[in-house]
Amino acid sequence: VQLQASGGGLVQAGGSLRLSCAPSGRTFNGYRMGWLRQAPGKEREFVAAISWSGGSALYADSVKGRFTISRDNARNTVYLQMNSLKPEDTAVYYCAADPSLRMSASYRYWGQGTLVTVSS
Repeated sequence: VQLQASGGGLVQAGGSLRLSCAPSGRTFNGYRMGWLRQAPGKEREFVAAISWSGGSALYADSVKGRFTISRDNARNTVYLQMNSLKPEDTAVYYCAADPSLRMSASYRYWGQGTLVTVSS
């Protein structure tokens, strides 16, 4: 089971990127999905989560109002729209999935990560 994250790249501060995450080998419909990130020399941190239905979302304070998580269950894909990017958003972004309904819980399944670099 793999989660394939894509869409990372180099962008200037103030720019936008959209990350995508699609699983291979199974569907994660019915699972809570999330995005987490790890900047160089720092611990992995939570970015955003979305419930299995897409009806609830949770964001880290640092990205609230700038990032939007969404999912298309018909396409078995989760997205992270990132606007007004800042240099401090530079990190490897990971998508993750878990069957737990609790929005702040940890994740069982992880993707390989996609690098986002924001230049000043």
